[in-house]
Amino acid sequence: MAVTVSSHLSRPISAGIQRQHVRCAPTGTALLRVPHSYRKQSPVLRKSLVQQQSPTESVDVKQLVQFLYDDLPHLFDEQGIDRSMYDERVRFRDPITKHDTIDGYLFNIKLLKVLFEPDFQLHSVKQTGPYEITTRWTMVMKFVLLPWKPELVFTGISIMGINPQTEKFCSHVDIWDSIDNNEYFSFEGLVDVLKKLRIYKTPDLDTPKYQILKRTANYEVRKYAPFLVVESKGDKLSGSSGFNNITGYIFGNNSSSEKIRMTTPVFTQASDDTLSDVSIKIVLPLDKDLNSLPAPNGEEVKIRKTEVSIAAVKKFSGKPTEEVVKSKEKDLRSALLKDGLKPEKGCLLARYNDPRTSAFVMRNEVLIQLNDFTLE
Repeated sequence: MAVTVSSHLSRPISAGIQRQHVRCAPTGTALLRVPHSYRKQSPVLRKSLVQQQSPTESVDVKQLVQFLYDDLPHLFDEQGIDRSMYDERVRFRDPITKHDTIDGYLFNIKLLKVLFEPDFQLHSVKQTGPYEITTRWTMVMKFVLLPWKPELVFTGISIMGINPQTEKFCSHVDIWDSIDNNEYFSFEGLVDVLKKLRIYKTPDLDTPKYQILKRTANYEVRKYAPFLVVESKGDKLSGSSGFNNITGYIFGNNSSSEKIRMTTPVFTQASDDTLSDVSIKIVLPLDKDLNSLPAPNGEEVKIRKTEVSIAAVKKFSGKPTEEVVKSKEKDLRSALLKDGLKPEKGCLLARYNDPRTSAFVMRNEVLIQLNDFTLE
């Protein structure tokens, strides 16, 4: 669970690291025996979590897991979370925020609601120790005070400590996916937040629906819902060959002369390692289906429905020349392999803006499909 701007940016715990024996003292201090390798990786835990002998108290942690599944979806709605399940001296820490009372904790939630229109998405809740529960989440927020309303995306985990005497939550430590230094106060965390305030111009048009599963310092992992495209043969990732064929279809060059409204982005896709064999495609309006669409007039134009897919995405501004696009694709693929993920061959370029848009605010994205992605 995350309750501040910063609390939604966490680095997942490395594979093979096992945490054990989490509990809280009556004062609300989280107690945890953590291997040295993990303390070195995430120094925030050195101060807030300490070694404790095996507990003897009995707490129904499974019931608390279910409570969080039911309660956290109300984090930012009118109902809100149930404060009665938290100690008055609940200890909250993330890289740029800290609170030591439930009142401060809840005030932060109210402040976020006013400033950011937050969308909290809970992915999982699981017991990770005798007195510890870990949640994984995504938070998407719009900073409404800025004219361009930048989107701030945070993902990570929250380590929830349980007080065995009160059977309530007494500590909450957030680990962000996007930074290495998760200790309060983290300058790296502040910079990470500020970078999200930059301007990207996204047209107010239909666009494919996706859920952001994870955001690292270098890319996002998105789960795309199926959508329809009209496509034709292209020449290169940054090119426009075939564009007139697909725009002709939506402008009325089809079996019923129907005009179809514009959407965003325009995709170009290379299906091989050399980034050749390119197709160009336009997303069709989300309220259309294959049965209601008119047929293309020429064989060079095809209509297709995409499948549910998971892709890693690198966003960038500027003119998407072939050299720039290939460089971004190379950087993204390298980062994915370094993180142990399995990128597919080829890539897509998504161009959201009219070419006359100022290069500084252009929104472009390179996407690489992933195989066997699991959200830990």
